[in-house]
Amino acid sequence: MKSWDIPLYRMGGFVMPTLLKEYDAKLDTKRRLTLRNNRFEYYHVQEYADGSILLEPRELVAPFQISANTLASMDVAMENYKVGHVSQEIDLSDFENS
Repeated sequence: MKSWDIPLYRMGGFVMPTLLKEYDAKLDTKRRLTLRNNRFEYYHVQEYADGSILLEPRELVAPFQISANTLASMDVAMENYKVGHVSQEIDLSDFENS
């Protein structure tokens, strides 16, 4: 389930997530907190000066990757450049700082 799939309700002009469950939790002997029946595997944690803690679900994705098709197009473009199949130069003189 994505974080935007969580049901919302309107209260005083802003949108708040619908409370699905509420419980008290305790740190174990290794200072870990266990979430019961959690819906997500990863969470972003924010701790505030007043002691409150905000957990926001996160979905870890692979870092930006260039597709095989794009890499192949780049290879073709470089081959064309090496053999001289290029477009005419672009005049950028209008953009120079005076």
